[in-house]
Amino acid sequence: MKKHGILNSHLAKLLADLGHTDQIVIADAGLPVPDGILKIDLSLKPGLPAFQDTAAVLADEMAVEKVIAASEMRTDNQENATFLETLFSEQEIEYLSHEQFKLLTKEAKAIIRTGEFTPYANCILQAGVLF
Repeated sequence: MKKHGILNSHLAKLLADLGHTDQIVIADAGLPVPDGILKIDLSLKPGLPAFQDTAAVLADEMAVEKVIAASEMRTDNQENATFLETLFSEQEIEYLSHEQFKLLTKEAKAIIRTGEFTPYANCILQAGVLF
C-alpha cells in the first residue's frame, strides 16, 4: 500500500503516464464528458470532494505548465477563480468561453469528476516537464 501521494490507482496511473503538453480536466459534477474520454469519477455527494481539494492535490503531484478555465468562472465563481490564480501563480492561466472550454475537453487524456456543485468549477491542467 502506498504511504504518500495520491492513493487512487486510476489517478496515480494517469499522472505517471502523462507526457509534456498532455491535458487532464478537473470537472465539477455537471460538466459533460465527451464520448471516448476516460472519466475518473471521484464524486461522493454534493461538495465531496471539492474542486479546490482536488486541484490542490493534483497540483502537488503534477508538473503543470498551463491552466485553462472558463472566463465565466471569473464572474460567476470568483472564489474558485481566485483559488486557481493563487494555486497556479507561477503558471500561465488562459481563460476561454465555457463553450470553447467544453470543446477542448475532447482532447483531454481524462476528466476527473469531483462532487463540486458550484458553477464553472472546472479547469484543464496541461502537463509540463521537470527539466
